[in-house]
Amino acid sequence: MRIAITGANGLLGGAAVTLAVSGGHEVVGLGRGPCRLAPGRFAWADADLSDGRSVERTLLELRPEAVLHAGAMTDVDGCEREPELAWRANVGGTEQVARACRALGARLVAVSTDYVFDGTRGRYREDDLPNPQGAYARTKRCGEEAALVIAPDAAVARVAVVYSGRPGAKATFATQVVEKLSRGEPVKAFSDQVVSPTLAESAAEMTLELLLEHDLRGVLHTAGATALDRVDFARRVAARFGLSGEIVPVKTADAKLLAPRPLRSGLDVGRAMALLRAKPLAIDVALDRFHAQWVARG
Repeated sequence: MRIAITGANGLLGGAAVTLAVSGGHEVVGLGRGPCRLAPGRFAWADADLSDGRSVERTLLELRPEAVLHAGAMTDVDGCEREPELAWRANVGGTEQVARACRALGARLVAVSTDYVFDGTRGRYREDDLPNPQGAYARTKRCGEEAALVIAPDAAVARVAVVYSGRPGAKATFATQVVEKLSRGEPVKAFSDQVVSPTLAESAAEMTLELLLEHDLRGVLHTAGATALDRVDFARRVAARFGLSGEIVPVKTADAKLLAPRPLRSGLDVGRAMALLRAKPLAIDVALDRFHAQWVARG
């Protein structure tokens, strides 16, 4: 099958390109600027979600049968500083993708985030009412609706706190824990943020299965199976890597971040657990895979 993957330079998108290629599909990755992935049997298209034109035009030229839309402006504080740019990328970019999918009759899965919830309760199910706070969260929520309203055959897959240990993957909280503790530096972690950390490769498996093997239209939570606070997450990463050192609990409010963060945004993944062959991973299983990726770097 011909598959297009936006955000292919990113954590989830890059993992999905590799997985789709290994599955024998004809794959084209879309990203802003040059390809940063390892060479492989896939094509590359330079397209910018925020420019209002290039992504839709590229998809119409490529004529994919299915599109995994993993691209987004994900810098939470950057979105708060530049809300118009965030809107163009996260809403306008999704509109481009959805319009192309509608014109082509292509299946669409758009990747979204736990930030669409305000974080007052946690363990959110797919049918819980979103209440996004801040520019990133609001634009991602509007992007969800753009995908579901415009594209007839569309689903939204929500993930959270994505991380990966593969070579070339961008830095994340999990990789910073490993690197800082390895250097003997302390790690600060929010004790009041409960999240569902998601290994990128696991999210890629789930979202591609949703794209290629299911006809679900609506929302599915494809995050990690374990909800925990960031201090606990950091300690589990350290334990899996055999690292000692200081993990300093801090409160989110004390960090004086520009954009609001939901404090209890853990996602209920029961629906994905029941539907998908690729199950959401418990934290210890995910960290085993993360550790193996890290060791393979050499």
